[in-house]
Amino acid sequence: MRPYGVVSVLETALLVLLAACQQCTSTFLPPEFSQHNGTLYATCLLKPSTALPEGLPKLCGEVLFKQDQAQGKLQILLRFHGFPKDGHPEPRAVHIHQYGDLSQGCDSTGGHYNPFGVNHPDHPGDFGNFVPQQGKVHALIDSEATLFGGLSVFGRAVVVHEKIDDLGLGGDTGSLLHGNAGRRLACCTIGISSPRLWDIKYKQYQRQSVLFI
Repeated sequence: MRPYGVVSVLETALLVLLAACQQCTSTFLPPEFSQHNGTLYATCLLKPSTALPEGLPKLCGEVLFKQDQAQGKLQILLRFHGFPKDGHPEPRAVHIHQYGDLSQGCDSTGGHYNPFGVNHPDHPGDFGNFVPQQGKVHALIDSEATLFGGLSVFGRAVVVHEKIDDLGLGGDTGSLLHGNAGRRLACCTIGISSPRLWDIKYKQYQRQSVLFI
């Protein structure tokens, strides 16, 4: 017969381990996961930075996210408006930044979200460059970022920049940090969402894409 104290310690340790596992599961798989059949959705309502100097475009719009299961590719729908309509349109960089803190406009969102400590443009939220058409950006992309687990981008920020992203080819430190993409025009914090907004905007995107084929 084993001493009572030993059994008690083992049982206690097991209960603590089970409780920790349950807590991890609930943290990494929010209730919306089961509510939406294993798919997570997010939304980010873009607004101009409150620290934006005069003369720069004031952008509005939204960034929508959809990911089927943790192993699925993250789809992102970008819808921005407010770029200049005159002249030759300039490509604009879009990235995920570390913090969802907008207390100082977009300047308080920190640097690029870089959980693996690698050089730009290999951060999971380095979306690249987008050329506005008639003052708007409507684009659907896949991303290496995720809505699942400890590396989830929930609570972080999307930032639209003033300039083109040099994609790490600029030959200086800034290029490897942020692509020398310039000032932060607009930003938003990524939050969990229902499927409703994605379904509406994705159908609109499909209809617009058909018109330009």
